[in-house]
Amino acid sequence: MLRLFITASLLKHTAVQRLKQLRGDKSGVTAIEYGLIAGAIAVAIIAAVIAVGGDVKGMFDKTHTSLSTM
Repeated sequence: MLRLFITASLLKHTAVQRLKQLRGDKSGVTAIEYGLIAGAIAVAIIAAVIAVGGDVKGMFDKTHTSLSTM
């Protein structure tokens, strides 16, 4: 029983130390920020393609029609 208590105490102590180390670690924050920025850029690109897509299709259709009648 004493052995189990000592093992549990050691595990708790190392877990607390590891959590304290993680609390000071800021490297994950930067990765999350870059991920959010990349997501925002992707959303902006998708919105631009959707907004301009119809105009581009119309331009190609007009060009195709013009070339077909030649």
